Amino acid sequence: MLIDTHCHLTHERYGDDLPGVLAGAGGAGVGGVVAIASDLADADAVARLPDRREADGGAGEGWPDLWGTAGVHPHEAEDAPRRLRDLLVARSSPPGAIVALGECGLDYHYDFSPRGMQRRVLDAHVEAASETGLPLVVHCRAAEGDMTAVVREAGGAGVRGVLHCFAGHDGLLDAALEEGWLVSLTGLVTFPSFTGAGAVRRIPEDRYMLETDGPYMAPVPRRGRRNEPAFLPYIRDAVARLRDETPSEVERATTANARRFFGLPGS
Repeated sequence: MLIDTHCHLTHERYGDDLPGVLAGAGGAGVGGVVAIASDLADADAVARLPDRREADGGAGEGWPDLWGTAGVHPHEAEDAPRRLRDLLVARSSPPGAIVALGECGLDYHYDFSPRGMQRRVLDAHVEAASETGLPLVVHCRAAEGDMTAVVREAGGAGVRGVLHCFAGHDGLLDAALEEGWLVSLTGLVTFPSFTGAGAVRRIPEDRYMLETDGPYMAPVPRRGRRNEPAFLPYIRDAVARLRDETPSEVERATTANARRFFGLPGS
């Protein structure tokens, strides 16, 4: 069984097709999906997703298990509400449906929000994670230097996290591994332009997970299409080739890591 640890299931590109997307995921061997929030309204929508499996007279039969996160993406940081830390803590209770905080982080490539605001919003997530014990789901693009410092500070305070859509930056990987964090691999590893193969090979077996980042980042050979959890086996197989392992070995390790990291049933 595979677990897609990062998919934006509430995105409009899934729309009315979400039941079919989830049925397709189950048919592809994906037994669980962590739905990722991009702002607090999205977090509320994400938290309602698990109820859909039991609705409509069992229409969710064959779907993967669903969990979610609560957080504010760096693109949305400028519009983050005051008292964000308190609002994140409130959304993490009662435990169960919300298994992590994020997607949060730093994005200096697009700079859709001022960098100082991105950092303040990220710090609010770190504080909320410290209080709740939930792990962080972290986005980093063109901000590896600042993010390395954040990982070391947060890790030193006992906060756990995962670097989602890891692109192969060695310095950031070193910081994550030293602080007990994980990294998560996407369809990026299937792209001919991917330059992080060496980093992928040196990640310990117990320190990485798989994700689609749907509806974005569709893997080869599905480039140009809407990404979805059913495409996760392509990523598994590419990682297996890079690490000189079997797909079964990758699947077994990453599923165990996801269960442990998020505290999912079966851990």
